[in-house]
Amino acid sequence: MAAKGLKRWLPIVEWGSGYQGRQFADDMLAAVIVMVMLIPQSLAYAMLAGLPPEMGLYASILPLVAYTLFGTSRALSVGPVAVISLMTAAAVSRLELSDPAQIMSAAMILALISGLFLVLMGVLRLGFVANFLSHPVIAGFITASGILIALGQVPALLGISAGGHNLAELLHSLLVAVVAAVPDPNWPTIIVGLLTLIYLFWSRKAMAPLLEKIGLSARAATMAARLSPILAVVGSGVAAWSLNLGDQGLALVGAVPTGLPGLSLPAFSMPLWQALAGPSVLIAILGFVESVSVAQGLAAKKRERIDPDQELIGLGSSNIAASLAGGFPVAGGFSRSVVNFDAGAATPAAGLFAAILIAAATFFLMPLLAWLPRATLAATIIVAVWSLVDFSIVKKAWNYSHADFLAVLSTIVVTLGVGVEAGVGAGVLVSIFVHLYKSSRPHVAIVGEVPGTEHFRNVLRHQVITHPHILSLRVDESLYFANTRFLEDLIYKEIAERPALKHVILMCSAVNEIDLSALESLEAINSRLGELGIRLHLSEVKGLVMDALKRSHFLHDITGKVYLSQHQAVADILLAE
Repeated sequence: MAAKGLKRWLPIVEWGSGYQGRQFADDMLAAVIVMVMLIPQSLAYAMLAGLPPEMGLYASILPLVAYTLFGTSRALSVGPVAVISLMTAAAVSRLELSDPAQIMSAAMILALISGLFLVLMGVLRLGFVANFLSHPVIAGFITASGILIALGQVPALLGISAGGHNLAELLHSLLVAVVAAVPDPNWPTIIVGLLTLIYLFWSRKAMAPLLEKIGLSARAATMAARLSPILAVVGSGVAAWSLNLGDQGLALVGAVPTGLPGLSLPAFSMPLWQALAGPSVLIAILGFVESVSVAQGLAAKKRERIDPDQELIGLGSSNIAASLAGGFPVAGGFSRSVVNFDAGAATPAAGLFAAILIAAATFFLMPLLAWLPRATLAATIIVAVWSLVDFSIVKKAWNYSHADFLAVLSTIVVTLGVGVEAGVGAGVLVSIFVHLYKSSRPHVAIVGEVPGTEHFRNVLRHQVITHPHILSLRVDESLYFANTRFLEDLIYKEIAERPALKHVILMCSAVNEIDLSALESLEAINSRLGELGIRLHLSEVKGLVMDALKRSHFLHDITGKVYLSQHQAVADILLAE
């Protein structure tokens, strides 16, 4: 029993007990590849978050170790990601802090609160809370965030200074800065930035086919194309060093502290923690949704499964670890996880090995990173997030559901017009509102019997048999406080138009629950119909619903009967008459 409990909280106990040498070889290869990819990404996303570049590395070491211990996905690679970095930047910049130490502390607090919140959700098995962020809302938010991220990196590409929290601020600031820079453009930055951007977009589309033509396997060619940003990083760094471009106006990463930071908790400041609590929860939920989506997709390819509640603990512990190590909020990265998967990662130990390699790199590679152009990192971010921009979701939502279209459009508009935090909040609120609106107006069909069968279908869609003294209504929604008035009004409307009506049958095949408000509404309907000489019947009531009804007086007071099937109900009424 104790061993089972240990496996529940520490998945490493289960997969680690059977760890083999071949798995070690696969995991180590994947770790090397992920490490090569993760170092420039970490620096870039730290810059996106408005933080010192080394914080990106710090957020890429201990979180991987923590996820190895507590996570359930064999391919998910945890670390800084674009959207979470943008949300971190928005949350911290809103505080208007001027002291770099306070800015770093604020980012660490975001990671700590997010981690504690996720762990608490995991312990309480509240993974379902993330379902309030619908896929259309997430897609709309990520699309809008991708636009803001890409535009936010343009200044670094052009060697100008501009910024803003929303689309209008960004565009205005960019226009003013570009006009001011026209007389004296920063050519070294522009050339390095644009060449890197062109190369990265080309490599993403054309490198793999080219490598296949010269003899590489499809898998090797794809892997090489995904790691192509490394060539841009190395090439631009060598160019900056050999041509001494830093003295000619090219902004470089600069000196990065060598080695690892000591473990410490961020300073406690009640006003600061209160100000960051809300953004931390949004970051936690969005990071969890993004991570679980990636993890589930990769697990399905190997017919494996993940535990969403344990993933909450795994991701939460990763964020706590990021905070302790001097990092900022993290999540499962799509591109890194796909590379990890394709490289053959056999177990979560690949993340542990990648963390060890990155930790070693902080001792040996930091002096070289000082020559890395910031324009290269900006180009890397733009190319990485551009694939996130997908306006097809707007058209798809419009064609399929106008309610989902409203959720997508409002999320995009609010994110672009106000900011990322408001965009997430608007998306959640609109999703809940749309759900409540839909469920408060449930689809209720008048049904009749398909000739020659025992099946009942919508009279508007099929040629069916009906009877003037029997009204059969199929309720396609659970009954609860928000939709009971709608059902009452519909029934009263129908009986007012049918003077010969003697029986109303509620077909409950789609009703999974009847709450107390709905029960009282059914009692009121039963009473009013009884006064009019009309009997109320139920059919196809599910077992759990029937169990609940048996705990009330409704079944004793109902004027009609409860039937096993709709066919039986109609046949019994016709036979009785």
